[in-house]
Amino acid sequence: MTDQGFAEQVIAWQRVHGRHDLPWQKTRDAYSIWVSEVMLQQTQVATVIPYYERFVRRFPDVAALAKAPVDDVLAQWSGLGYYSRGRNLHRAAQVICNEHGGRFPQAIEQIAALPGIGRSTAAAIAVFAFGAKHAILDGNVKRVLARVRGIEGYPGDKEVSDSLWQASERCVPQVNVEAYTQGLMDLGATVCLRSRPHCLVCPVAEACVARRERRVASIPAPRPRKPLPHRQTVMLVLERAGALLLEKRPAPGIWGGLWCFPEAAIGEDVEAACELRFGAMIDSIEQLPAVEHGFTHFSLTIKPQRLRVRELQSRAAECAVAWLSKEQVRVAAIPAPVKRIVELLASHE
Repeated sequence: MTDQGFAEQVIAWQRVHGRHDLPWQKTRDAYSIWVSEVMLQQTQVATVIPYYERFVRRFPDVAALAKAPVDDVLAQWSGLGYYSRGRNLHRAAQVICNEHGGRFPQAIEQIAALPGIGRSTAAAIAVFAFGAKHAILDGNVKRVLARVRGIEGYPGDKEVSDSLWQASERCVPQVNVEAYTQGLMDLGATVCLRSRPHCLVCPVAEACVARRERRVASIPAPRPRKPLPHRQTVMLVLERAGALLLEKRPAPGIWGGLWCFPEAAIGEDVEAACELRFGAMIDSIEQLPAVEHGFTHFSLTIKPQRLRVRELQSRAAECAVAWLSKEQVRVAAIPAPVKRIVELLASHE
């Protein structure tokens, strides 16, 4: 099958079997498309949809997003993970307003220069918002092209990535680029799955090198496995008059810009730490169940300790912390493990 024949098959399949009712489809609004593409980075469609719908209701255009406090943006992002995406989205909105007059740039070089937008995301925005002719290469598309063209190796390696980009660029059709691009995404998401792909209903199965050579399970090669480091930390859940003490995490970094419970090292004297750091005199300590959380590069065990504060000395006001009611905490920009700890508190009343 030629490159253009491949594109024609994908387009024909997408017309009948592809996804057509996603909330960011059937629009040329670059803002809506941009938000969806950023959310879809490393996150599945089913997870993204409710976050996307809430986000665009709260920030209906780029001006609203640019003017909003970053805390409000991260509060809407809370639970979606990879929080640098939310911070970059906010920064990019400010760049668009300050440097592009509030209009989303059309040139792919300008799109790719915005914070948090890489080559593939910029191409997808240009295709869907402006009808441009560009190649994409997200995770699903890498898998489809690697199998169909028999490109071996781990896609994260530069040589393999370069080969996949070349294959992607060759296959872009002269017309119906939007249907082709959406079809590639849909094919990878619904048919050419990482495990147990549905080869019998694949529109390009006859041209697939991996299927013909019975190497679907080994193409593309997975990320080289390394032992996943494991870390432990103590979270100090200070409670006083129905309010909880939270501090904002520095950005960049893990949970940068989000509100979290203060941390202490395993084995640290938490009473002394609370008095020294927050001027908090502790009345009682309760060990809550551990919370497990996984990141891309390490796993984390959080050991929350509930500390009821008897007295608060004046130096606590000097710390970059805030006392929030439990209702305020639930709607604040907090990461998923903090949400789980707040739920634990309710079950241990």
